[in-house]
Amino acid sequence: MDTHKILILGVGSIGERHLRCFKATKRADLSFCETNEKLRKTIADRYEVSGCYNTLEEALNDRSKTFDIAVIATPSPLHIPMATQLVQAGINIFIEKPLSTSLDGIQELINLIKKQQVIAAVAYTYRSHPALRSMKQAIDEGRFGKPVQVVSVWGQHFPKYRPAYREIYYTSRATGGGAIQDVMTHAINAGEFLAGPIDRLMADAAHQVLEGVEVEDTVHVIARHGDILGCYSLNQHQAPNENTITVICERGTAKFDLNNACWSSMTEPGGEWQKEFTFSLERDDIFIAQANLFLDVVEGKAEPACTVAEGLQSLRVNLAMLDAADHPNWRLVNPNK
Repeated sequence: MDTHKILILGVGSIGERHLRCFKATKRADLSFCETNEKLRKTIADRYEVSGCYNTLEEALNDRSKTFDIAVIATPSPLHIPMATQLVQAGINIFIEKPLSTSLDGIQELINLIKKQQVIAAVAYTYRSHPALRSMKQAIDEGRFGKPVQVVSVWGQHFPKYRPAYREIYYTSRATGGGAIQDVMTHAINAGEFLAGPIDRLMADAAHQVLEGVEVEDTVHVIARHGDILGCYSLNQHQAPNENTITVICERGTAKFDLNNACWSSMTEPGGEWQKEFTFSLERDDIFIAQANLFLDVVEGKAEPACTVAEGLQSLRVNLAMLDAADHPNWRLVNPNK
């Protein structure tokens, strides 16, 4: 089994998880960059990592290391400049979602990736989830006939699961925060994985509950994946931890349930759900599966779960959702009131 020299850029919440989960593959020699000195020392001690750097330039100038992979887990506006610098150095890249907060520099990055012949992918975790991949295969094989509708319902109590949300990128859309760029983008990307790219949408979003922030915490989207209708609902304040994606087809229905780590099907009207595939409920296991899949891609054993071009498509949807939510085109039910 190959051992890859991997550089993690940023070891905040998601960067630390990437470090921990790539380490768990036992296929990686890990180093990381972190500008926060206290955090840098804490993570180095916690995971016994000797290769610790303040900046990307410092890491790339270390002649004792030859990195073949970099994982970019910094705030979203830094993704494209850092990715460009790494690709220019011939290093394979794995970029956290969303790809960016604007379209600037992305096509140039895609062209550079082709020129340098490096591997690049975007870390939309659910595309690496074995249960969702199994469900996609069943749909693609035509088991349930043609898909006609996607219904995605997500909700979670953000303060419980992300108690530091007031102190991180989440507080501002400019740094990739708010429900649309933080979580709804996962739901949209997973929906596009199952039903193809979204080409039209309408959206509504608002700050409803979360204390200490002003960004949206509740989002509704209706969309078209070509001729497939889509409906996406998300909030970050409800008590139930809920995360489902249902694909209704002509001859049956397939339902992915993240919190029960499975997908199920139903083909008989009024019948029972038939569990088709189950997976571990441990949250890190999804990220370990994602890390192993990306290493397989680098070794030529698999295809990227989410290419940069697909990440760009999801970014275009992000920007369309933000614009639609900020400039709603409401139809008045009673215009006289």
